[in-house]
Amino acid sequence: MNFQEAMAAWQADQPLFEARGVSIPGVNSYIPDGWKSNWLLAMDAQPQLAGTSANSGVPMMFTTLVDPSVFQVLFAPLEAANILGEERKGTWLDQTAMFPTVEHTGETSSYGDFNENGRANVNTNWPQRQSYLFQIMKEYGDLELERAGLGRINWVSEIDQGAADILARTQNFSYFFGVQGLQNYGLLNDPNLSAALTPGTKAVHTPVWIFGGVVTATANEIYTDVQSLFIQLVNQSAGLVKPTDKLVLAMSPASSVALTTTNQYNVNVYDLLKKNFPNIRFETAMQYGVISASNPEGSAGGNMMQMIAETVGGQKTGYCAFNEKMKSSPIIRAVSSYKQKVTGGTWGAINRQPLGIATMLGI
Repeated sequence: MNFQEAMAAWQADQPLFEARGVSIPGVNSYIPDGWKSNWLLAMDAQPQLAGTSANSGVPMMFTTLVDPSVFQVLFAPLEAANILGEERKGTWLDQTAMFPTVEHTGETSSYGDFNENGRANVNTNWPQRQSYLFQIMKEYGDLELERAGLGRINWVSEIDQGAADILARTQNFSYFFGVQGLQNYGLLNDPNLSAALTPGTKAVHTPVWIFGGVVTATANEIYTDVQSLFIQLVNQSAGLVKPTDKLVLAMSPASSVALTTTNQYNVNVYDLLKKNFPNIRFETAMQYGVISASNPEGSAGGNMMQMIAETVGGQKTGYCAFNEKMKSSPIIRAVSSYKQKVTGGTWGAINRQPLGIATMLGI
């Protein structure tokens, strides 16, 4: 009797044994005749499998943990509105905006009882900006919704958040760089801004503040560069900007680390700036950093910074403007899917008084 015959005989007799209360778990065959006399055979060896493949476990999905906390990929913060402020102008129907500017003109003349010389006059300009509308589509199907649910992901909520985030990033980009081909400019490329200053000469690695990941400029050298920006503001505004005014100093997050550099009196640049410009605030944005693979929205000419007077002569220097933040169109139900359009609109950065902004490139 070979192994197959021994197994068949056991399967035929097993009901009889069980009927009499005999149960031997794990046994599925009698001992074949050849095995009884082969004393060299290891009786604890695994016999050949008859109908299944060798396996010692369970499917991997039964031993896989799905973390219920869903983590999102992080991006650089959106800082343009924090730097310059933000306002709504018009609606998504408006294509062009005009910003009236008035300049008082005239001349005086020597007094005489019968003289009628001298005139007061007004000159007006109407600078314009063009709006730019942009959109994104949200689409999802019944099957992908239910499959995502198996993975404990709220698919519709994630798509909604994704659409809002992408719209906000487009808006933020326009606030810094405007829209090419339109009269739509940003905080960094408005043609009405004065030319960027060059940093002062440094004792080491001129003219940059940071070289090879190390702050090589001294605290006094860094402070002098910031002073140069303020001097530029004073000159541009004919003295309207004062050290006690509300000022914004904006630069890249990496460049801002240099402001922690201390001088020989253990006073860092932050302290020097706060002492001499009591109403200054500090803002950072990746767009002020040098362009790179990890910072594609950076500056091609090197790290830059701007000093902005929030108001000049009681008038706001500028603001970021939008005509539509997030306009949702109706949700369209198809046979087994949904879609919805979401629209945003921007005027870019409206720099009403460019004389209140000074830029330095190459720090």
